[in-house]
Amino acid sequence: MSKLIINSYEDFEKYVGQELGVSDYLKITQERINKFADATLDYQWIHTDPERAKTESPFKNTIAHGYLMVSILPYLWDQVIEVNNIKMLINYGIEKLKFNQPVIVDNEIRLKVKLESLVNLRGIAKAELKVVLEIKDSPKNALEETVIFLYHFNN
Repeated sequence: MSKLIINSYEDFEKYVGQELGVSDYLKITQERINKFADATLDYQWIHTDPERAKTESPFKNTIAHGYLMVSILPYLWDQVIEVNNIKMLINYGIEKLKFNQPVIVDNEIRLKVKLESLVNLRGIAKAELKVVLEIKDSPKNALEETVIFLYHFNN
């Protein structure tokens, strides 16, 4: 799928209520999980101890940190859309974050995005995006949330 190109507020406005796109799949490896554990100092065994997880985890394997899934969203978002002619992009917030199903090591995930609303705040575009992180070959998604970005377009 090709990346959606947005060059102005008016371009963005045309997509309110529509799906913007879907990213490629990304495999969540044990190495990626371990690096996230190192970065966040969260070494809970269910994430970082494959041998123990095989016997004690209900998933029979390690699972990714929920916040690893949240933090990977910008990388996947960049595959969906390219917003040009901006001075700055600000992560304004996350609402209604819900973890629906763990991502087990070596699962593949992808991002699906819909533009729920776009409001012009004195020249700043406030975009509310419904995001769903899908797990390949799974009927349930990993997470869903509303992400809010502020785009400062050049005049």
